[in-house]
Formats: sequence, structure tokens, C-alpha cells
Amino acid sequence: MIPRLLDRAMIVVGAGTGIGAATVERLCAEGARVCVADVNLAAAQSVANRMTEAGYEAHASAVDITDEAAVHACFADVVARFGRLDGAHINAADLRTIFLDSDALSLDLAAFDRTLSVNLRGHLLCTRAALPHLLQSEHGAIVYTSSDAWLSGEPERPSYAASKGGLNALMRHVASKWGKQGLTANCVAPGFVMTPEMVAGGAVPQDWIDHCIAQTRSTRLGKVEDIAAMVALLLSDDGRWINGQVIHVNGGALLT
Repeated sequence: MIPRLLDRAMIVVGAGTGIGAATVERLCAEGARVCVADVNLAAAQSVANRMTEAGYEAHASAVDITDEAAVHACFADVVARFGRLDGAHINAADLRTIFLDSDALSLDLAAFDRTLSVNLRGHLLCTRAALPHLLQSEHGAIVYTSSDAWLSGEPERPSYAASKGGLNALMRHVASKWGKQGLTANCVAPGFVMTPEMVAGGAVPQDWIDHCIAQTRSTRLGKVEDIAAMVALLLSDDGRWINGQVIHVNGGALLT
């Protein structure tokens, strides 16, 4: 693999499992030094340990992105360790709220508030903490994890879809405000991705998997590595002329 990110200083927020963990692995493989940040420190530490054992430079950091002071402390620690910050992948989500995210009539407003607190306000807090450092880098880039849900018009999950639509708007603001200063900001919007945790748990019925594959223009569902590859591209110099975009990585399930 060509080390496109050699010696770049990166942070992945929401990196303890799934897409975030796969992104850490990809960034490290491409030469980056990576902070593995997650609200679950034990999970983040496990990922960081795996990377250091493989010969890469990585460390774990605990962060609750709904806590402004904790977010700023986390990003300050990254810069103190690495001397700078070149890229950030903001990937955090509280997936427990998805099961409470029913419809506009029956939705518990506490679930709505929690979803937006993490998926939108928390991403704004991470943006505010990252920007001063990214703007000092010649390679400053930020990538947010969005979702096909913002565009697909589902009959459920209104909070989740609204939060991702808002996140896309935040990303475009960042690209428009600071693009002329050399910053790139983009969203990657995954389709249905089978994470290692989902596969190991065996909780997804085969008939549902078959149904989802039938909705795509592909032969399989997504893997976390598919999303990590796009994030790595957007954080690298190969992605320097991609700015303000929501990039759907979904096997052709949704055509935009």
C-alpha cells in the first residue's frame, strides 16, 4: 500500500468498534499517527493496542462528544502528543437511540434530543475543537460519517435522518467558510454496512440480508473496510480537490 498519509497526525472519534476502528487500521496502514478516541476507553485502547503491536503509532483517548470540555481536552491532547493535527474523522453515534426512533407522532422527545446532541451538536463541538489546528496544516481535512438515511425518506428514524441532514449542512458550511484557507470538509454516507460486531453477533437474519442485497446494484452488503477506504482517500492528498461533498458508499442502493 502506498503510504499516502505518512507521518500525518490524525484523530478518529468513535473509533472503538465498527467503521471507526476500521478507519484507524486503514489510516495507520497508510502511515498516519492516529488518536483512537471513543466514549468507551477500553474499546479504544484495544484498537490502539492492536495497532501498536503491529508496529504503528496510535494511542487511545476517552471522549464524550456531548461534553464540550472533554472534546477540547481530547483534541488538545492529540496536538500535544503529535505536535499538530492534519485530519479528523468524526464518526461517533449513540446507536441505542435508533431503537427508540419511531415516528414523528410517537417518538419520545428525549430520544430525539439525545440523537441530535450526539449526531449534530457533538459533531459541531468536535469541529470547533479541530478547526484551529487543521487550519494550521497544509493538509487539513475533516470527514464526517453521515448516512443514506438523510436522503432515502424512511417511514421511521426521523431523528436520525434529521441529524444526518443537519450534519451534511454543517459540513458544507465548513467547506464554504474555510475552503479558501486550504481546508477540505466532506461527509461519507454509508449504506447498510455489516460491521464485525454484527457478523459476530449473528443478530441480522439472513432473509433481511438477502432483502438488502436485492435493493442494491451490487453482489454484497457493505463492509467497514469500504467506508474506511473512502475516508482515507478524503483525508489524503488524493482527495484535495473534493470539498463540500456527501459521498454515498452504498453498493448502488441509493443513486444520487
